[in-house]
Parts: sequence; C-alpha cells; structure tokens
Amino acid sequence: MISYTLYQKNPASHYIYIDLDIDDISQDNLLLQLPAWRPGRYELGNFAKNIKRVDVFDASGHPLGYSKLSKDSWLIDTSGHKKVRVTYSYYAAELNAGSCFADQEQLYVNPVHCCMFVDGRTMEAHRITLRVPPDYKIASSLAFTNFTAESRSFDELADSPFIASASLRSHSFDVDGIEFHLHFQGICKPDFNKLVHDFTLFTRTQIKFWGDFPRKDYHYLFQITPHKFYHGVEHAASTVIALGPGYALNSGSTYEDLLGVSSHELFHTWNVKAIRPAEMLPYDFSRENYARTGYVYEGFTTYYGDKLLFTSGAFTLEQYFTTLEERIQKHLHNYGRFNLSVAHSSWETWLDGYVPGAPYRKTSIYDEGCLVAFMLDVMIMKTTGNRRSLQDVCQLLYRRYGKTGKGYSEQDVMELVNEVAGSSFSDFFSRYVYSTEDFVPALAECFDHLGWKLVMKPAPAVSERLYGFKATEGSPARITLVAPYSPAWKAGLFGGDDVVAVNNVAVRGNLGHWLSHFADDPVNLTVITGEQLKTIPLGRSKSTQTWFEMPQLSVISGASSNQVAAMTSWSRI
Repeated sequence: MISYTLYQKNPASHYIYIDLDIDDISQDNLLLQLPAWRPGRYELGNFAKNIKRVDVFDASGHPLGYSKLSKDSWLIDTSGHKKVRVTYSYYAAELNAGSCFADQEQLYVNPVHCCMFVDGRTMEAHRITLRVPPDYKIASSLAFTNFTAESRSFDELADSPFIASASLRSHSFDVDGIEFHLHFQGICKPDFNKLVHDFTLFTRTQIKFWGDFPRKDYHYLFQITPHKFYHGVEHAASTVIALGPGYALNSGSTYEDLLGVSSHELFHTWNVKAIRPAEMLPYDFSRENYARTGYVYEGFTTYYGDKLLFTSGAFTLEQYFTTLEERIQKHLHNYGRFNLSVAHSSWETWLDGYVPGAPYRKTSIYDEGCLVAFMLDVMIMKTTGNRRSLQDVCQLLYRRYGKTGKGYSEQDVMELVNEVAGSSFSDFFSRYVYSTEDFVPALAECFDHLGWKLVMKPAPAVSERLYGFKATEGSPARITLVAPYSPAWKAGLFGGDDVVAVNNVAVRGNLGHWLSHFADDPVNLTVITGEQLKTIPLGRSKSTQTWFEMPQLSVISGASSNQVAAMTSWSRI
C-alpha cells in the first residue's frame, strides 16, 4: 500500500505537511516523481518549486540516503528495506480552481500538485488520510470515512481534488438516477433552489446529448472569492470552480458565469476525461503531452457548454448570443490568428501556457476552437439537409473511443466528420484548423443558414475605435494591446506602456474622456515606456477605418422557411 497523511502545523504559513509511506518494497532503489503538470491545463506547472525539505526514513525511523535526479524526481536507496517514509511540506498559498490552498479556514488540495508517485506502482491502490479538526467536512469524489479515502490508482487520486473545511455548505440533487453534489466554500449565500432548477436543466440535456453518464455520481466544488474571479478545472467525477464576487453569486453576470463554467466543466466529463486524444492516454505526468487537438477537447467543450445552456432552457437566445459574441470578439481582437493556427496553437500551449506570451504569436484553443465547432456543426447540418450535426461526431467519438478506452488521433476526428457529413471536409480542416484563413466569411455563411445576422459595431472606447489601442482606465492607463498598422502602432505605442497625460492633461482614470475631448484635434500622449517619460504624437485620426470592432448577432427579420427549419434543428439535440 502507498499511503499519504496530510496535515498542517501552522495554518497561517500555508504549508501542507505530507508523510508518504511506501510498503512492500522489493527493489534496491525507489524512484519518486512529482507530477510536472496537471490535466486541464496543458502547460508545465513545475509544482516541485513549492516543496520544502524532503527527508527519508526506514521503518525504524533512521534516515536514508537519496539523490535528486531532476527538478521533480528523487532516487531513494532502499537496499534491505521493505518500507520507507518520505516526509516533505508543500507551500499552498494560491487559490484558484487548479491549485492547493491551506489556511485557518480550509485544506484544499489537488493531489496532482503535491503527491509524489512511485515509478512503476501507479496502478496500485493509494490511501490518503487527513489530520484535520474533527468538525471539518470533506467535499470530494473520493469516498472519505473518518478522514480517510482510498483510490484505485494514482491517476484516480491525482484526479480527485478535495476541500476540507468546517464552513462547507453542500446540497445534492438527482438527475436520471445519478446523484449530483454542490459544495460551496467561501463567503456566499447560494440559492440552492435556483441552482438545482438550472443545473437540472443543463445536466439532463447533456446526458441526453451523449446518451448516458459515465459516472455514478458527480461533485461540484466551488471556491467562492470576495473579488471577481472566473476559473474552472475538469476532473473525471468532479470539477473545481473558482468564482466571485460571492455577494453577486445568485444574480446577473456572476450567476451566468457560474452556469457557463459549470456546464463547460460537466461536458468535459465526456470530452477529455472519457474521450481522450491518443497523446494523453495514459497521461505522462513527467513531461509534456503534446497534441494538436485542443480545438476538440477545449473548443468543442466551449461551444457545447454554451449552446446546451440555450438548448436546455437555462439560457435565452439573447444570453447565448452574448456568449457567442464574446467568442467572436476575442477571435477578432487576437492578432495571433494570422500567425498560428488553432491546431498548432494547441501544441504551443506547452511552450508559453495560458498567458498572452509574445504579442500576436498564437491563438486560443477555447475561442477559436469554439468557432471551429460552431462552423462544423452548421456546415454538417447544411451538407446533410439538417439531418446530421456535430453531435453525431461527438457520439461516435464517445462510442468508439471514450467507451473503449482508446485514444483518438487528429486523423480520426477528420474521418468521423467525413463519415457523418457523407462528404469530405478536408478543405475545411486545411483552411480553418491547420492554417490561418479568416473565419469571418465562413461564420457569416453559417449564421445565414440559421437565419442570423452578424453586424460589426464600432468599439465604444475612443482609444480602440479611432487609434487602435486597448488600455485600462486606471491611473496611469496601461496599454494592453495595440492593433497592427493602427495609428497607435505606427506612432510606436506598445503593450505595457503607461499613458500618464493627453495633450499635457494628466490622466486620472479618465483616458477615454480626454481622448473624446480631443478627438478632432492633434493628440500627443505622454507615456512611460521602458522607465522613460516620452511624448508620442498620435496626430488626428483621419482614417475612416475603425479598430477593435464589436460583433453583434441578431435573428433576421422575416427569415425564410429554410432558415427557420435550420434554426429549429440546430436548437434541438
């Protein structure tokens, strides 16, 4: 048995102490590996940077020698020993949906961050025990009894986050005989009646979409923050969602975000947890797991996470349009789409992760992947007279790969699309998945098939609309993005520059107001760039071209009978 005991000594220090006990040792050396990344975030995490002091002892408590082989692996000399104990501590001071966090209020752990595994023994049962106050409750897909739980393998343990806290609030509901659990940690007052109503709607719709549910139960672990926040991470039988502010949880955009991220993460139960790309089956936690199919495991999920909220009745069409407009806007405002395709950007997440990185370098597997999924869905409908759709592709992926434990390849996805459509979509994949061709004409064609109209509106911010740069409205106003070949780009402004004055008038959270005031005059910006104060002339905006346009979707007035029929078909599952 491989066992972990987790506890705190001084909760305010944010350190989690871990005793790892390894029995039944039969070799002279034992290789311990800490995961280098976590599923759901396809970048190296380098979690070993949070580990403080590793010690190894034999069964009698005598120290044993070891050597560190790499940043996150240790080799222990176990000659003549059947059992060893490894002790270390893990710094857990970051609170998001994929981290670990420990303080006086809770012990929140994603085991993939902090649990070393024994090379060659990952398929054995693993036990985890928590030494926490007796009034603590535990939220997890693992079945804890007296603060102890067992997993069938290390992979199951790594994929089973938990929250232990005295202030957890939980509620359960049933959908089609499957029990779902809502767990809330943080300052909030969840409206469980409202939550159960809306969660039941989209959950039942997703189960109908796929045909069954691959788990006997499912747990939502919500970390609610006092400030605005949005983050979710999928797991095989659970999800962790970090969201805020807590005071706005039950209404408005925060509640819509809660539904959106929850629907997205639930869809992952099938797409990426059951249906996995061949490159990630099994997971190799010691290194990158490169794959070009991020547009499937994140893009398809983003698309259906939003769409099925509308299909289920949890979202109105207007709410769905708002989410799709956001995807289109992010696509249009990301100039990396001209330099790297969505498939190749999937590969590149392992290089610079989820931060913007070098400007204009890559695109998003979420936003561009969502639009690829939407176009595939509608184009399959159009090709088959609205008889088939991307749902048929997803169901084949589930039956042939998810249920059989076989990983799919890039070619498999393309062949399934061809099979469902009854014609070749190789041109589509070549143009929109593997190259950088403009999506807008194809999107417009898809919108027209459904009886929708896309209109591009000028950006409301003067800095964006007339001069081509985005900036915060703080003091100073920091430039976050400059459109290539715009007046700002030609003037030499760039991301990271701080605008401190417009025509010698100090900016105090009012950049937009002063740019509007001087819209008909020559404009000189005083900026801090590279720690130097410079005056940069923007001149007068004479071009009729506007920058950072905003997409707006609507239903065509007087849509044809064919468009109405297509929209009706698209709305159903």
